[in-house]
This record gives sequence, C-alpha cells and structure tokens, in this order.
Amino acid sequence: MQKKTRSLLEELESMGNTRDVNHLIENRANNVITSAINLLELMKKHYSPEKAELLEKKLLSAIRGRHQDRFSKSLRKKDISKDESSE
Repeated sequence: MQKKTRSLLEELESMGNTRDVNHLIENRANNVITSAINLLELMKKHYSPEKAELLEKKLLSAIRGRHQDRFSKSLRKKDISKDESSE
C-alpha cells in the first residue's frame, strides 16, 4: 500500500512540474510574440514599406537561424546607408 501511495504522489508531483513548465513556456511565448508585433509595427512606422519588409524578413531569418547578431548587423547596415545618403 505504501508503494502505491508513493507512486501516486510522484505522479501528481510530476504532473504539477509539467504544468508549471507548460505555463512558463506559454507565458514566455506570449511575451515574445507581443514584443515582436510591437517591433514590427515600430519598423513599419519609422521605415519605408520596402525597408520595413526587408527588416521583417531579416528578423524572422535571424530567429529561425538562431543568430542574434544577424538582425542587428542588417539594421546597422541600413543606418549606415541612410547616414551616407544624407551627407
């Protein structure tokens, strides 16, 4: 009897941990998605439609490829081009 109680308690405990991890993942995903939507809207507001579309593609590519610097480099390159054209 004691062995059954232990395994039931262990099972309940493992279900709780899984639910906590799922809840954590859900919350983080919601935060990331909301932030990404805000970023896309900001890019559309401050850049031309062509540049905003290109930056959106670069952002998604950086996420897919798990390369954090990829988007930053493309943004810096755009800023340099903008600065050079304004001189």
